[in-house]
Parts: sequence; structure tokens; C-alpha cells
Amino acid sequence: MNRLAPLSEEPVNEEEEDHINSSKKTNSWRNWLKTHFSLLFNKKSDLKVLLSVSSSAEYIIQHFTAATGCRKLEGKVKNVYATGKVRMAMVDELGSGGSSAAVGSTGLSQKGCFVMWQMFPDKWLIELVVGGHKVIAGSDGNVAWRHTPWIGAHTAKGGVRPLRRALQGLDPVAVSAVFSSAHYMGEKRIMGVDCFVLKLSADQTDLADRGDNTAEMIKHVIFGYFSQRSGLLVYLEDSYLTRIQSPGTRPTYWETTMATKIEDYRTVEGVMIAHGGQSSAIITRFGDNPKLGPAITRMEEIWTIDDLAFNVPGLSMDCFIPPEEVQKYYPDENLDWGSPLHRP
Repeated sequence: MNRLAPLSEEPVNEEEEDHINSSKKTNSWRNWLKTHFSLLFNKKSDLKVLLSVSSSAEYIIQHFTAATGCRKLEGKVKNVYATGKVRMAMVDELGSGGSSAAVGSTGLSQKGCFVMWQMFPDKWLIELVVGGHKVIAGSDGNVAWRHTPWIGAHTAKGGVRPLRRALQGLDPVAVSAVFSSAHYMGEKRIMGVDCFVLKLSADQTDLADRGDNTAEMIKHVIFGYFSQRSGLLVYLEDSYLTRIQSPGTRPTYWETTMATKIEDYRTVEGVMIAHGGQSSAIITRFGDNPKLGPAITRMEEIWTIDDLAFNVPGLSMDCFIPPEEVQKYYPDENLDWGSPLHRP
């Protein structure tokens, strides 16, 4: 196997097409991937195929970390703070023949804002206010939870996972970690950008942990699209399918597909952070009434980042303590919910 070409520690500017050195590095990297991925067609050895695909995925992540400069954060950043704005629109019950709706094209679009806090490792909190409603989600490193006006506080099934909004280019360290075990799926041109595609699939153990007596998660798949030229994550797509059935009722299937265009990368303390994008979510319910067909809800979101900072003073673990309703779900696990100052 040929030696890997050296990686640039600085991000590549998409607009500087006349930069000769950047072009040579990009072409060399792309040719290496094509050469090694061609083992799938020219070799019969399964081991060589697996090693080739694994190396390709690993190299894509290495290029991403170099392009974003996120290696500078390792061991130096204890917390992250971000604020931003959102604009959302939703169309309910489109039916099987329903058409899509863009933000502001039909119905009313709602403006809102959010604030996000992260503390490493695995602690995060986000507050989103849209149309007069507040939704809060958080993780203290042991338990992930949500609070909505219509359900109240409740835990999120399964182990602690990164916040999806952080994976939308806000936290390149989390992106690198999540896709470190991904599989290389090939190339695809999306939104006019030539990309390499990485795929992640939840294993059966993780899927089982997210279910209960009435709900079963059948699949959860994530695709990341990384620009061949810049190495940056430019598109994120994930979908999951859940089966819900109560005793004496028909099973109902819920399929959620989310896609996010990630753009407007800017440098914050030497690290490339995405400051804008567009997300689309389609929720499809089917199975409970075969005669009517599936019911489809579509939501569109445009988001921008106003401010982002690292190592904000004063942020403590107490900021990530779950609500009391959530703590009651774990009476026998002896979890430390607060600091010594808050213990009796």
C-alpha cells in the first residue's frame, strides 16, 4: 500500500480555485482513494477489500480534522457555547400524494432562537424557543432527556449520544468521533459538490436499548457527505424506523428522515465552524390504517449561528443536572446528580 500523502493542517478555501498547491494536494488525495477503492473490482481478497474501504474512511476523517483544524481543540477545550436563530415551517398530514413545502411557501413560518452548551465529555444542554414554545434537551453524561410543553420531562432511550445539532458542523471533534467507525460508500455529487460518502448504522444492541415494551427501533442510519475538495462536512442525512404497538392494536410504523445542508464555515479561534444551513425532516406514519395510506408531516428549518465561544468561564456540571422528574426514573442507580454543595 502506498504511503499516504501529507495532510494540510489548514482549511482549504473553496473559492481559491487558482491555488496550485491546494489543487495538487486535493487531486493526490482523490487519486489515492480511487486507486485503493478499485480493489473492490480488481481483487478477490475480502481482507484486502475490507482494509481498503476502512483505510478510505479513516483517511477522509483525517482530512476533515485537518481541514477544520479541530486537533487544536483536543485537550484544550473544556466547554463550548453557541447561540443562533431558526426559522421553521411545517405541513401536517400531506398524505401519500402530498407535495413538499419550503419555508414560508405555505402556511406560517415561525422564527425562533436557541442556545447550546457543551461540556466534555458527553454533557450538553440546548434550549430552543419557537412560536412561543420552549423545548429543552440535555445530557449529564449518564442520562439524556427532553422537556416539551406537551409531554413534560422524559428520558431518551438508549445510551448517551451526541446532539444532532452539534453534528451539523458546530462540533468538528464530535463529527470526527462519530464517523471514525463509519464505512466508505463511494462518491456522490450533491448540491453541485463532489463528495465522499460515509455511512454509520446502529447495531442491534443499540437499537434494542432504545426500545421498550411497546416501541421497537428497527433501524437508524446516518450518511455524511464530505467535500472532495475542502474535506469539510457539507451534508448530513439520517433516518430511523420505529415500530409501535400496544396490546390489542395494529402496529404503527414511524419513519423519520432528516437531511441538512451545512455551509458558511468560518474560523473561530483557528477552527472551522459551520455558521448556517438548511434542514428538512419528513415524518411518515403508516400501518395503522392501510386504507388511508401513510400520513406525512414535513418540516423545514433554516438556521444560523450568531455567536460561538470556547472555554466559557463559570460553566459547571450543575448546569447539566436533569429535571427532578427524570431523576425519579433512576432511584436505584446511585447517580451523582449535583455538586457537593447541593447534597444534604
